Amino acid sequence: MKTRDSLIRLKRFQVDDKRRQLAQIEAMIAEFNRMADELDDQIRSEQERVGITDVTHFAYPTFAKAAATRRDNLKNSALELDEQLQRARDELNEAIEELKKFELLEERDQQRERSAQEEAEQQQLDEIAGRARAR
Repeated sequence: MKTRDSLIRLKRFQVDDKRRQLAQIEAMIAEFNRMADELDDQIRSEQERVGITDVTHFAYPTFAKAAATRRDNLKNSALELDEQLQRARDELNEAIEELKKFELLEERDQQRERSAQEEAEQQQLDEIAGRARAR
């Protein structure tokens, strides 16, 4: 039984670890998207300042070009993290299923022990009642 208790603790730790990883990835995606939105605002602001919105124009601001490149890199990184996020969700679901299996086994064993104990107690009560009737 102690081995199963240790195994359940390990599985719970793994589930918690997977949840932390999932939260970290979600936070990174949110941060990348927030930064990309800020860059979009800065690009629009720069375009309005100089009055040029055509990226191919020879006088298009260098800052806006650099910011657009950085924004695109952030968006690509967020997309790559989306793939990692899905894998992390799958791994979390697998870890939860494994934990449930062990918890169900433990619950079944505990129920079996309770039933055996109740049966033993009932037998003792029956013996006592039998002795009392015999007198």
